[in-house]
Amino acid sequence: MKPNRVKQLLNEGKYTCGSWVSLCSPIAAEVMGLMGFDWVLVDMEHGAGDYQTLLGQLQALGAAGETVPIVRVQWNDPVVIKRVLDIGAYGVMVPGIKTAEEAQRAVAAIKYPPQGIRGLAGNRGARYGADADYVKQANDEIMMVLQIETKAAIDNIDAILDVPGIDVAFLGPNDLSGDMGHVGHWDHPDVTKAIKKLEDAANKRNIALGTISRNWEAAKTCIEAGYRFQSLLGDIPFLMQGARSAVANFRQHPDVAKG
Repeated sequence: MKPNRVKQLLNEGKYTCGSWVSLCSPIAAEVMGLMGFDWVLVDMEHGAGDYQTLLGQLQALGAAGETVPIVRVQWNDPVVIKRVLDIGAYGVMVPGIKTAEEAQRAVAAIKYPPQGIRGLAGNRGARYGADADYVKQANDEIMMVLQIETKAAIDNIDAILDVPGIDVAFLGPNDLSGDMGHVGHWDHPDVTKAIKKLEDAANKRNIALGTISRNWEAAKTCIEAGYRFQSLLGDIPFLMQGARSAVANFRQHPDVAKG
């Protein structure tokens, strides 16, 4: 099994950047994989794809180079997690974690016995059985990214992050602010206090912090705050921003504007 480069970087205390892919397109995934991101995450929670579109995207990312493929699953379901790992994901992001018991269930789902409950099969992840070392190495190489996005998760954050096997505590600021009654207001004092509690708990345990950034200014702030697993936009935002900018530049040309 190829070593998980992102996991190595995080264990060394280094910063990584990634991006979301939601277009369900292997071409879009391949293009994103060629751009130099450390990791690319295929979104199955809010994305419109299924297992077949996921397979095409993982194949495309595998052909693109060194980018590590990660999948955000729909929910904390061991059957879903097993399938995306069997298809070839090198990491799983699990949304909606609220308790230590839920965190334990998520970690167990990515690990083979005796550490976990993942079923064994000659799947694509193991190169259909041709990779004889996959089962021996997968428990160490597969990443677990837990999303912290509710008040309950913040209340239980110490117990959650005490669960062995968590690589990244990923802040979901939109859902967290909404769950706390301050939709979209990431800077509300209650929300910032909750975020600080997460940051302190993760840093105390040397668990990498992760989050999303809407623009480069936000990304710089997150770097300075120690977030080492950071998503820089995604395929849809990049497409929209590029298209919007091109149209705006065209409309502003004097010959076009006067017409």
